[in-house]
Amino acid sequence: MIAHAFGQTDPWTVGIEEELFVLDPATLDPVGAPASIFDGTRLKSELHAAVLELNTDVHGSIAGAASELAHLRAEAKRRAAAAGLAVAASATWPTAVPEEQVVTPEPGYLQFVEYAGPSARRQFCSGLHVHVGVETPEACMERLEAVLPWLPLALALSANSPYVAGRETGLRSSRAEILALLPRSGAPPVFRSYEEWARFADRLVELGLADSFTRIWWDVRPSPKFGTLELRTPDQPTRAEVTVAFAALLQAAAAGLEAGGPADRGIYAQNRWAALRFGAQAELIHPDGGRLTPVPELLAELVQRIQPALERFGTGDLLAPLDGLAQADEQLELGRRDGTEALCRHLIALT
Repeated sequence: MIAHAFGQTDPWTVGIEEELFVLDPATLDPVGAPASIFDGTRLKSELHAAVLELNTDVHGSIAGAASELAHLRAEAKRRAAAAGLAVAASATWPTAVPEEQVVTPEPGYLQFVEYAGPSARRQFCSGLHVHVGVETPEACMERLEAVLPWLPLALALSANSPYVAGRETGLRSSRAEILALLPRSGAPPVFRSYEEWARFADRLVELGLADSFTRIWWDVRPSPKFGTLELRTPDQPTRAEVTVAFAALLQAAAAGLEAGGPADRGIYAQNRWAALRFGAQAELIHPDGGRLTPVPELLAELVQRIQPALERFGTGDLLAPLDGLAQADEQLELGRRDGTEALCRHLIALT
């Protein structure tokens, strides 16, 4: 059975992971990050050599996580500049051809690419992951089912990847479509218990299909190493204050939503597709299954439902950047008006 750390920290602690692109500031092309950029703990390598992962420590408040995240972004920028490079936050890099990007030469990554082939090579995309501490393994699975119906809303709001290989894809979140190419993606199947999930994860490793349970790429999953529920749905935001807003929203959703048994995976699949296609303009099936609801209306209802948790954490004011958020539309407007080179430079500046 997988060892776990549930209950080793206070409930509802928060950790944030971001993924930034490393770039040549002259050509705007992705560049493999030199060793000087990494520190092995907070600034780490990812599947592709031109992606840098930022990891905050465990924090008792969103404010603490936000402060460290600002420091990590500044440190990433400083280290990149010292190497003659730049960093930028977006869920895809507008001009990059995914299949042409260099894979980080680490055994786990190389094994994954050998197994998944072209599906792995296309994963040159970046997401925001928010870890929320929970007290027990059973509570983790309950919280997963409670929050799952609302995660397509987070995807729709966060959509920030309308370009791949220099072209408009017709999707607001190309990243979400790219992730769906992987095995074990999208919504997790229904598990009757944490033990059933752990047996599934162990079996993948035993059969040689994965070197770790982390090779499960669901939109939300248990993270026993940290004792958290890991919420992986959003596209990587460009502005740090948007990242903080999503962290606050997801923390309060994990703590404040009521569980009503297993969430409907059919509705989830439809809503996930609508979110990646239309972004903030999507209409999603309401979690009660009875009607289509525009994204702004659904966000207002979610905020109302989790208001007690927002008040308990003191984070309600942090959600302001989500009002009217349409990052993909901003990218498209600038790209159509000024071209993708100008868009890339704008993304670097915003980061």
